[in-house]
Amino acid sequence: MTKKIKLKISARLVKKRSRRYGFTASRHCRFCGNADQLGFLDFKNISFLKGFLTERGKILPARISGNCCLHQRALSKEIKRARIMSLLPYTAVLY
Repeated sequence: MTKKIKLKISARLVKKRSRRYGFTASRHCRFCGNADQLGFLDFKNISFLKGFLTERGKILPARISGNCCLHQRALSKEIKRARIMSLLPYTAVLY
């Protein structure tokens, strides 16, 4: 019977794995568990929607905002609706 040799993992490989997978806590959708927050999701609530935009006016992706795909679609739809009603800008004004 052959004996298996257990190899040591180098410190460089451990750092590489931690960078790739990360040790961050999983993000949870703020709308799924809380029905009160879902009421804030409206195109007229500009101050709430600005929290999901970058300083350039782009919509934050779900991996950064932490929303699930269902609520990310609803959020982007409300942001686009607010842009059409000219409550939110399409882009940042840089002079």
